[in-house]
Amino acid sequence: MSESAQPPQPDDVRTASPSRGGHVLALAVLIGSLLIVFVTWRAAYEREVATARARFVARTDEVVYLLRERMSNFELVLQGGSALFATVARPSPQQWHSYAVGLDSQERFPALVGLGFAPYVSHSELPILQTQWRESGYGLLEIEPRGHRPYYAPILLLEPKSPENLAAMGFDMYSEPTRRAAMQAAMESGESRLTGPVHLVQDGVDRETGLLLYEPIYRAGDRPATRAARLESMQGWVYMPFRMQGFVDMALGGLYENERFRVYDVTDGRDQLLYTTQLSDIEASPAFRHTRHVDHFGRRWRVEFDSPPLAQAVPRLSGPSGLQSLLALGLFTSLLMYAIAWVLARTQARAQTLAMRMTEDYRRSEQRFRSALEYSAIGKALLDSEGRIVEANPALGRIIGRDSATLIGMKLEALFEDEEALPIGHGSGAEQGVHRATRRLHHHAGGLPRHAQLTYAPVPGNVGQDVTGLVQVEDVTERLRAEARVHALNRTLEARVALRTRELSQANQELESFAYSVSHDLRAPLRAIDGFSRVLTERYGDRLDDSGRDYLARVRKAASRMGELIDALLKIARVTRGELKIERIDLSRIAAEVVEELRAGDAGHAPEIDITPGLHADADAALVRNLLGNLLGNAWKFTRGTQGPRIEFGATTRDDGTTEFHVRDNGAGFPQDYVEKLFRPFQRLHAQEQFAGHGIGLATVKRIVERHGGTIRAEGAEGQGATFRFTLPGEGAAPGLDPAT
Repeated sequence: MSESAQPPQPDDVRTASPSRGGHVLALAVLIGSLLIVFVTWRAAYEREVATARARFVARTDEVVYLLRERMSNFELVLQGGSALFATVARPSPQQWHSYAVGLDSQERFPALVGLGFAPYVSHSELPILQTQWRESGYGLLEIEPRGHRPYYAPILLLEPKSPENLAAMGFDMYSEPTRRAAMQAAMESGESRLTGPVHLVQDGVDRETGLLLYEPIYRAGDRPATRAARLESMQGWVYMPFRMQGFVDMALGGLYENERFRVYDVTDGRDQLLYTTQLSDIEASPAFRHTRHVDHFGRRWRVEFDSPPLAQAVPRLSGPSGLQSLLALGLFTSLLMYAIAWVLARTQARAQTLAMRMTEDYRRSEQRFRSALEYSAIGKALLDSEGRIVEANPALGRIIGRDSATLIGMKLEALFEDEEALPIGHGSGAEQGVHRATRRLHHHAGGLPRHAQLTYAPVPGNVGQDVTGLVQVEDVTERLRAEARVHALNRTLEARVALRTRELSQANQELESFAYSVSHDLRAPLRAIDGFSRVLTERYGDRLDDSGRDYLARVRKAASRMGELIDALLKIARVTRGELKIERIDLSRIAAEVVEELRAGDAGHAPEIDITPGLHADADAALVRNLLGNLLGNAWKFTRGTQGPRIEFGATTRDDGTTEFHVRDNGAGFPQDYVEKLFRPFQRLHAQEQFAGHGIGLATVKRIVERHGGTIRAEGAEGQGATFRFTLPGEGAAPGLDPAT
């Protein structure tokens, strides 16, 4: 028989080629994969650019924040200088030098040229100032520039005493328009004011951009409420000159030295360059630009930021691991998928030829089972009706420590140390179901016993084949050991927590004992000081002059004040002592009782009182009475001297359903910028002569609220009153309260 007449052989299927549909499918895979690659690449590109832009904007926010924070530090230094004028009418150069040295300004603020004072004098007062200065032994005070002007502001005090600063003494800053505008604004507003860009007199021919910050000083250290009163009480300015380049370098501290930005003063409607970065590639086109506006003490700055070029701003767009490489990889993958699809199409044609010789369902089922058994990481074995191993996969051999072929014919129970038996070969699969157990097995290599988790499931065998079940064996030794270690660690941590709790309790007790011991030891010398001062006054008062008697009176007053501060310290310490006795209390009734006590103690002050009835809370009654006594007592004190004084105690319901109580008054109020100082011990925002007190009331209130697990906050404005809001656990407001808006 010739070759052409021979019947088809199985090897002939190798000549099968993909059908037209296979080519179309492969082409569709190529097009679809290319679309997915390009869409994914574009989305990743935009995401990377957006992320880089967000990081760039975040860095600009950090730079602006550092500039603003450092300028605020300058204001605090000036306010410290103004506080010196509250104690003396005009500090001497020695006193001013001591204050400046104490600040350590050259180390803390290297951008500062100095810290100085300039008095505000009229033309008629100028000769008097020059005479006083000369008679005090400080030499001749020459005013520059010369000329007749209605008012002068010569530099009188300036530290440190460098040659440049000494040469600037006597310079009339009020004669220069930019400086005069800032000084006039500070005098009229009573607040610190910043100048526009100027050339500092200390720089000489070096015309580096400089700025000056002024703080007004009024007579007796007060802060007049009206513009006319401020002009009448004006004494001068505490000021600090600084260079913009040094200020930016100091504020950023080298953290953002590679940032590109420019700072313009735009207060007067025109752009005045204050600062620009000096980078070698500044001319390169930036990838992003961002502009921020900053308001500093009456001046408005515009800060323009430029990012590096796109390749530097978004480095993931290029490079070995960049998006361009990923795009190339995606294209290669698309081509590979096309090749795979074409090969699969060709395989499909071959499979159609082979499908004539076998049942497709049986082949695939058998292949899945064999693959699952052979390549599974979990040990598996087929068992007969007597519990013997008919077939085992390599994973089971690795777990047991023997070759899987040697396990065939062995009883499964022989592999374990314990005697718990699996329900093998009894009943049908539906009756038996799945059985699980954890058992210890012998390791063939003589190692330590290991733990295995067994899962038995009944499976049918082929016709004439004695196969009744499938058992899966998973080595869980390391997992059980890890769980044991976790339990041991938990017990250790619990013991450590108990130990730390005992140590903390002992430390608190020692601190309380120390506070009481210190207070007791301090009272004896205070009583001695007060007693001997009183004896000196009574027995030898006629031998002392007025100054001596005044000194003794001040000593007794200071001793009394020290005693009051000790009592205040003990009062704060008592708040944290003792166990809370939580009960249902009537806040409205307690507030009314506190108000009655205030009226009895100060009959001359009669503010309008508004207490919302029916306010209750679950709290310690004694501590809450202390809390309301401090809040209502503060409101009572700070409404004294107010037209139409009014105090309100009520509550509102917040959006989350909790009740927030509040004490509101229309008294002296406080600057909102200093709200954090209110709740610190001995921090006061008003002079002792204006409103007496020790500065512990609100600190006590905060500790009481926090002991109950609540929160407290304050809102206020100078001359417009204050509101204190707090929460307590388990509070329940009276029916009909409107939710907080």
